[in-house]
Amino acid sequence: MEPIRFHLAFPVADIPLTKTFYGEGLGCEIGRESPASVILNLYGHQLVAHLTHEELTPQRGIYPRHFGLIFSDQADWESLAARAQVRELPFYQEPRWRFVGSPLEHGTFFLQDPFYNLLEFKYYRHASAIFGERELALIGDREG
Repeated sequence: MEPIRFHLAFPVADIPLTKTFYGEGLGCEIGRESPASVILNLYGHQLVAHLTHEELTPQRGIYPRHFGLIFSDQADWESLAARAQVRELPFYQEPRWRFVGSPLEHGTFFLQDPFYNLLEFKYYRHASAIFGERELALIGDREG
């Protein structure tokens, strides 16, 4: 049985630059493309970058909008962080640990693509924190 895959469409202003950041930078496999869009394989999930002629502007902080992955293995999370550093991808927030010593402890880092889209990559020490630990009302950072 095939796994269920996530799909996300997002705006970009330049298809070749998109392919450079996501393909060469993050290691996404490049799929079908047209002059106005390109499909990217991000660890088995489908991203579709659509060309827009509207002005793209940065948001203030990491909220409300960002997307990314949660790694099940710390070494994979660290490997992607190292790849991003070697390839000099722009970190919006450097790798760090949140909620250290709690059931919500996780490593996180944010990248910013050339079109101001923010991508977060996480690794939770305790998988129960991904959807559980409801009694703990901590989500993200207040200073975002």
